[in-house]
Amino acid sequence: MTTAPPEIRIRAASVSDWEALAALRDQPGVRAGTLRLPFAPPERTRKWLENLTESDMLIVAELDGRIVGLAGLHRHSGRRQHAADLGMSVHDDYRRRGIGKALLDALIDAADRWLGISRIELTVFTDNEAAIALYRQAGFVTEGVLKSWARRDGALADVLVMARLRA
Repeated sequence: MTTAPPEIRIRAASVSDWEALAALRDQPGVRAGTLRLPFAPPERTRKWLENLTESDMLIVAELDGRIVGLAGLHRHSGRRQHAADLGMSVHDDYRRRGIGKALLDALIDAADRWLGISRIELTVFTDNEAAIALYRQAGFVTEGVLKSWARRDGALADVLVMARLRA
């Protein structure tokens, strides 16, 4: 288990974080790495937070009292309850400071030690080299490429399908 740098605080997200999370999710770089559309009403983030279930674990990273990162696991059900989808975003102005690694380490630790999740899955745009390197460092492997997976900035973009299997 690794820990976040001391200046980064990792904690559970709460509904009261909705405005800060809406602003984070609306950052151009954050939005480019997700399926989020521009001009999404901030209240949509509040509703999303209100509708999280026990299958969801959502955490935030704070630096100097400001939310600068968001990450979560969404556990599958039934015969896929051993697996979860991972999503993560770091504020455009706070990248390359260990925030993504701290968030990812915290979720992997929870998956391995507390949740019994042995397979974590994700998709990442093929041009997001920093994220791909971070995921590989954490033990994720590429399982395939989905061509023309989503429209982004006026063109269809490919994603890697990656997964981490706990031994």
